[in-house]
Amino acid sequence: MPTAPRKKAPAAPPVRSARPDGAATRALLLETAGQVFAERGYADATSKEICERAGTPMASVNYHFGSREKLYEEVLIEAHRQIVSVEELEEVTRGIGDPREKMRALLQHMLSPSNREGDPWGFRVVLREVMAPGPLAPALVEKAVKPKAKLVLGLIAQILKLPPDHPAVQRALVFSVLPCILMLVVPKEIPRKVLPAIDGGSEVFEDLMRYVFAGLDALAKAHRTKARSANVPLRQP
Repeated sequence: MPTAPRKKAPAAPPVRSARPDGAATRALLLETAGQVFAERGYADATSKEICERAGTPMASVNYHFGSREKLYEEVLIEAHRQIVSVEELEEVTRGIGDPREKMRALLQHMLSPSNREGDPWGFRVVLREVMAPGPLAPALVEKAVKPKAKLVLGLIAQILKLPPDHPAVQRALVFSVLPCILMLVVPKEIPRKVLPAIDGGSEVFEDLMRYVFAGLDALAKAHRTKARSANVPLRQP
């Protein structure tokens, strides 16, 4: 008696592997978005334009980043990294014992001309964000700004011989680092036209260091005097 033909087992569903170009596409979108946000700002830049410029499908932004907002958050963090990353700051200060020399090396690296080579879009993105903070500014602060601030606060605390959470240390960070940030993000044409004597050379940096360290020394002296007059021992960092 002939046997009934065996039924074929259903084919297993194909295993979906990650596209080999996924990381490259994500990087391309991030780079393209940085350029678009730098040109148009957060409010006027669209996912459609970013995808068209990148030559990717319209759904690419949502696929790789979840949303335009999440993409902009990544752009902000990358923009801050382009200016200077916390890893760079740790590297340039590694092996230096004197906190003043560490501070000098750190600021010198921040203002290095190589950091502005090619005028990357990060400077323009950060400048836009400084002038008109968007809804994702808190993410930038938490993920990009705070780690660097913690490093610099530690150095200033050592120089002032005060704890890092002391208000004077936090104010000193603003006084010391904010001029450097402005020198980095302000378009180069502005100081050239308004203050042509500032050539951006080594003498500018040396004068900056004179101001920074004279200010830190004055703060340290003032708080030592204040502590002695109040008979309050200074807490060491």
